[in-house]
Amino acid sequence: MIGVNETRKLPSAPGRGPEVLRARARELARPLGRRVADGAMLEVVEFRLAREVYAIEHAYVREVIPLENLTVLPCAAAFVRGVVNIRGQILAVIDIKKLFDLPDEGITDLHRVIVVSAAGTKVGILADVVTAVRSLPVAGVQASLPTLTGIREAYLRGVTDDQVVILDVLKILSDRKLMGEEEPS
Repeated sequence: MIGVNETRKLPSAPGRGPEVLRARARELARPLGRRVADGAMLEVVEFRLAREVYAIEHAYVREVIPLENLTVLPCAAAFVRGVVNIRGQILAVIDIKKLFDLPDEGITDLHRVIVVSAAGTKVGILADVVTAVRSLPVAGVQASLPTLTGIREAYLRGVTDDQVVILDVLKILSDRKLMGEEEPS
């Protein structure tokens, strides 16, 4: 047993130092989105916004409900579509299309509210239609695309090889402007 003031000499592997360093360098040189164990999967709820496919990590999704009884808030930011009452709880509904400057084709019966929650904050995200709950290979998620810039990139977790944009729910819920704690500029 080693005492508090004693040190232990780690065994060395003669001649393996350069090999270990090369392996570490190869791992560090891989793109950020690809530094995961082989076979790791990301569970997502996939939905459409203006003909584009988006996804949110399933871990943050509490439920998906039909858009019913939306109450519009006067003087609210353009991206706040309104509020809904879910079993006695009032929930703000954010329209990501307005935030990302995507075309808005009006509300239909297919629209859903994806209720997301993290760090004590809960909000609804308006989706044109929810298309799937599926697993995506984490190795296929890129950090970003050069075509996504500005506000869209700010709330982006990654993009899959088949062009599914994964939103970063933690960034959305921690943005003070989006959550109504600051005046939007």
